[in-house]
Amino acid sequence: MALILSIETATAVCSVCLSDGEKILALRETSEHNSHSRVVTVFVDEIFLETGIARSALDAVAVSKGPGSYTGLRIGVSTAKGLCYGLDKPLIGVATLESMAWGMKQAIEMPYDGLPVMYVPVIDARRMEVYTALFDDSLKQIRETSAEIIDAASFNDLTRTYRLILGGDGALKCRSVLNHPNIHIAEDFEVSARYLVTPANRSFEAGLFEDTAYFEPFYLKDFIAGKPKVKGLD
Repeated sequence: MALILSIETATAVCSVCLSDGEKILALRETSEHNSHSRVVTVFVDEIFLETGIARSALDAVAVSKGPGSYTGLRIGVSTAKGLCYGLDKPLIGVATLESMAWGMKQAIEMPYDGLPVMYVPVIDARRMEVYTALFDDSLKQIRETSAEIIDAASFNDLTRTYRLILGGDGALKCRSVLNHPNIHIAEDFEVSARYLVTPANRSFEAGLFEDTAYFEPFYLKDFIAGKPKVKGLD
């Protein structure tokens, strides 16, 4: 079993988890707005203090690699890379939507009604746009990650044959336009470092590591800075 520190900062949630194989040893997380840069290293320190485990005992560091918040991803990836450099440990990148799909299967209970399930993790990308992908019940990704505008026709090609489960911080905006009995909005589901544990362990066992020096988050879209406003100027 691998001792892995997992870091999730792709959305408004900042979450850090230490796991031994599939067993979670310690977890810290918060949804406080714009807290990532302030708390992520504090969470790391608290986790090692709580467990009494030395950082040098780690086998790897895993990080949620996106898509998601540009700033959040930068903070999480830079923290993970710093730990890997300092401890000489390998880096594992986990696709954020993939970890969400794993979490949705673990956390959301749905009555079986004969229809196969499709997991649809959705991350808010502002306005009516979301980052999303599709995963079947075995968590195989069947539609590539994309940025999509959600409207009443979204997922119409799937609702006849699947029960779609939508979860993530983009799910609430979907609720306002998607009205179909085969679409379930999991309003309380949030990302968490705990959901990186299984895919990170699978990557570790397969020897799938990132090149720490060149690894960058998967932003999906280019960052566009807002135009600064100067008082007195239009």
